[in-house]
Amino acid sequence: MSKPTLVILAAGVGSRYGGLKQLDTFSDQGDTILDFSIYDAIQAGFGKVVFIIRKSIEEDFKAFFNPKLEGKIEVAYVFQEIDSIPDRFKDNNREKPWGTGHALLMAKDAVTENFAVINADDFYGRAAFEGVAEALRNTDKTSAAFNMMGYVLKNTISDYGFVSRGECSVDENNFLTGIVERTHIEKTDGELKFKDSDGGLKPISEETIVAMNFFGFTPKYFDISASMFEAFLENNYKEPKAEFFIPLVVNSVIVDKTATMEVLKSNARWFGVTYKEDKPYVTSEIQKLKDSGVYPKHLWS
Repeated sequence: MSKPTLVILAAGVGSRYGGLKQLDTFSDQGDTILDFSIYDAIQAGFGKVVFIIRKSIEEDFKAFFNPKLEGKIEVAYVFQEIDSIPDRFKDNNREKPWGTGHALLMAKDAVTENFAVINADDFYGRAAFEGVAEALRNTDKTSAAFNMMGYVLKNTISDYGFVSRGECSVDENNFLTGIVERTHIEKTDGELKFKDSDGGLKPISEETIVAMNFFGFTPKYFDISASMFEAFLENNYKEPKAEFFIPLVVNSVIVDKTATMEVLKSNARWFGVTYKEDKPYVTSEIQKLKDSGVYPKHLWS
């Protein structure tokens, strides 16, 4: 069986965090969150990692990761830029990238095997990589049989502000039937609520299964997504804040039944760094994992 590829979404600007959180460190040994994801991916049997970054941070990324990963896993870099779109759509006042769906399309020529995609600043846990890797190894790469790692909403919330999550509907066979991007979920008076299209806050169950941008795809995804992105641009290229999200693609193919997506569930505590105030908690959790022997003190030595 071919080894799957890990694609990492790392082109974000970290506006709410206040800096380049992809390369921020969370241990005395200078580990980023990404170090743990890549370490877990290697342990789970991934054979290649593709970083999706901006050209402006290429040198920093290569200086940080290439020495660690040399001889351990194949590495490639691709770039997401605002103008990485067909020329006829460039008549816009765009100031930010086009979203995760656009970013993933930048990896099309670098990915030939079944692949997983993750966020650079999210800690998913070893079991998540093992589960997705096993599913990818057992999937025909010419098919449209996709999968994702689902998390329980209450295990993914920041105490310091709102977050974005993909709310999942799952059938009795653990297949996704729909996904809705909730761009604003927050804890208010001890209750989780999301902001609806009218700007009002509505309750959402803390047991809701959510997508954390940990998806498993076959290369078939790129063909499906490319045509959808072009249609998206036709309707939105002059909208300065419109974004093309991976869950938009997922929802579309699930609804029209051109693909299936099995939901692999995790009860683990996901953690990430949306806000600078999240850093002490994440640092503490990582130290606990090292102290308990889940990870060695020095990951790459």
